[in-house]
Amino acid sequence: MRFGSDAFEAHGFEPVDAASRARLCTLAASALPAPGAEWAWFVPGRIEIFGKHTDYAGGRSLVAAVPRGFAVLAQPRSDGAIGVSDARYGGRVTVDPADEDRVFAGWHRYVAVVARRLARNFPGAALGTEIAIASDLPRAAGVSSSSALVVGLATAIIERAGLRARPEWQAAIHTTEDLAGYLGAMENGLSFGPLPSASGVGTHGGSEDHTAILTCQPGRVSAYAYVPVVPQGGAPMPADWRFLVVPSGIEADKAGGARDRYNRASVATQVLYRLWTAAVGPAPSLAAALASGPGAVDTLQALIAGHRDPAFTAEELAARLSHFRAEDARVPPARDAFAAGDVSRLGELAAASQADAERWLGNQIPETSALVRVLRETGGFAASSFGAGFGGSVWALAPAGEAVAIAEAAVTRYRASRPHIGSVDWFSARPGPALVAL
Repeated sequence: MRFGSDAFEAHGFEPVDAASRARLCTLAASALPAPGAEWAWFVPGRIEIFGKHTDYAGGRSLVAAVPRGFAVLAQPRSDGAIGVSDARYGGRVTVDPADEDRVFAGWHRYVAVVARRLARNFPGAALGTEIAIASDLPRAAGVSSSSALVVGLATAIIERAGLRARPEWQAAIHTTEDLAGYLGAMENGLSFGPLPSASGVGTHGGSEDHTAILTCQPGRVSAYAYVPVVPQGGAPMPADWRFLVVPSGIEADKAGGARDRYNRASVATQVLYRLWTAAVGPAPSLAAALASGPGAVDTLQALIAGHRDPAFTAEELAARLSHFRAEDARVPPARDAFAAGDVSRLGELAAASQADAERWLGNQIPETSALVRVLRETGGFAASSFGAGFGGSVWALAPAGEAVAIAEAAVTRYRASRPHIGSVDWFSARPGPALVAL
């Protein structure tokens, strides 16, 4: 299998990105044990434009795929094992899907989670796959490198095993949005319809990342609601705008050191949901509960005021509710501002989103807050942190002709004020396509 940039351009990549995608696939091919991949995909990362910590509670987000990500190449194996080699950073792991006792760490853990979940949900399937990966996403930087890995691994094994033809699949997964929900459940360890749960990676996240990776379109931003995944429309990004994606230099490993803090934001919404269901009755999600009637918010606020729990104070739960409602409500006007090319409105919405994350959500660190400020001061017309938080990256919007100069000036100022930060692997991009089969 040969990889040329023309194939990537046909899928909507700009020429420079198409050429680098082709090189990434060629690099991945070098890690296969035998020449010639039977299957190949490019799996993108994503930008969470608006929707900080909303998806797992049924809220909305505005997302875009980026033209960086994983090349994933695969061949069948006859022994039932899953072998994965990393062509860029090195390392290899082989997982027996039937062995649920062996402990894995780092990215090897994601391989084990995917293999074991598919073995449990599709008993007897021939899962044996040899996979080679190569990625140019910044690691643990909020651009969804972990979920892109999950999507890529699962896609390869699903194709090799022919799982879409299985009755278990056809009973549970009918659309691409359903598949995104299932892969999100695979990562967080929850059940998905009739497909039973298994151990996830230890985070209580949702399916925003998987949805963006599977469904976004080149040149467009896309809005979704979650639990379940429901499209909420999209908008073209003006041709003379560019995203700047700038890592803070502080890793946000939501399955590692930042996991407990990330999970606390998620668990707070679970407590709010349980307060509602215990007093009022079941609802599909926290977002659905809040939308169930004109007095729903007042009802939940009264329940919070009378709540007593050693894990969360009433003040903490009230702040979490305030953040969720405000951030969720920003998604429709932000989508419309992209459609209208409204620079001023997007700047206002992004500033409010960042302020609320610092005040109510509590997932910011000095570095991300500082990086947002310098990107605005050097010419970005909107900027906000994104992803799990507690590190990670900041997105900014800038005029295409000034994007590189703005990013370089911002990074120079940022690093001068924080000498402990090393190199910053920033990039400029327009929204790219979703997962591409080659």
